Amino acid sequence: MALMITDACINCDVCEPECPNEAIFLGPEIYEIDANKCTECVGHFDEPQCVQVCPVACIPVNPQCAEDQESLWRKYRRLQAVASQTSG
Repeated sequence: MALMITDACINCDVCEPECPNEAIFLGPEIYEIDANKCTECVGHFDEPQCVQVCPVACIPVNPQCAEDQESLWRKYRRLQAVASQTSG
């Protein structure tokens, strides 16, 4: 499942640089997460890094983007393939 940032976000800027997939960006009012890029840090870390650093605990699982562990691994591999094509 992809994660989401709720309106409890205080725009503290700590989550964005922690995301290994560059899925977090500043939206019109608060930070947002691109569900197409969020793997919950699968392939990079054991736990989602944004959740670990968030001081207000406003990053739950997005119920509209249900994915199992295998789906997250497939997304990770796809994102890695795209990254290697654009960097090479």
